Amino acid sequence: MSRKVLIYGGRGALGSKLVEYFKAKNFWVGSIDLVENPEADANILVKRDADFVEQEIQVLEAVKNVLNEDKLEAVVCVAGGWAGGNASKDLAKNTDLMIKQSVWSSIISASVASHCLKEGGILTLTGAKPALTATPGMIGYGLAKAAVHQLTKSLAASGSGLPENSFVASILPITLDTPMNRKWMPNADFSTWTPLDFVAELFHKWITSPSDRPSKNGSLLQLVTKDSKTELIVAE
Repeated sequence: MSRKVLIYGGRGALGSKLVEYFKAKNFWVGSIDLVENPEADANILVKRDADFVEQEIQVLEAVKNVLNEDKLEAVVCVAGGWAGGNASKDLAKNTDLMIKQSVWSSIISASVASHCLKEGGILTLTGAKPALTATPGMIGYGLAKAAVHQLTKSLAASGSGLPENSFVASILPITLDTPMNRKWMPNADFSTWTPLDFVAELFHKWITSPSDRPSKNGSLLQLVTKDSKTELIVAE
């Protein structure tokens, strides 16, 4: 039986790369997103107009139906988005959007992991390096990502409700090398952007080789890329 992973945000740039990568490694791959990823073995479509609680119920029920009592090696949440803006305009609007895109997806991923992850499995979330400090030009984004950081630590702690010996970590990118980022920032220094393949290989290594996982459960791992080389730096 092939190993099973679930990608929340499986139709975005990074999510699509992860689906492609794990399929090539002979994993069964499920995608959760607003739209279908045709490469995935199963697609769970989130109802865009459903509220937070309705989304959790809908996604969890759909995942259980798809798995049919099987357990997941990993739940990987790479859903999210970006919005700028300070306190002077559209603060609530931008913050609401960021919370829906980053916090809702992370919370629902944690709920799925608590029910469907195998013992010793992995849950990864996506924070952001800028959210370790003040983000006055993108307050909603920083707030949402900081919440993901806190969630990561809570889920890794004893009594979180995750299966026995689960490993939880968040990646904290600065800028991922996606087609959309290249479109909007064509003059940027791409050698400082983290390749999507690096993230896919990192997750695969953590899943298949537990000894290669960070030593501390609940780690926040900054992805720092310089001269096209990426290193992991643990955030304290």
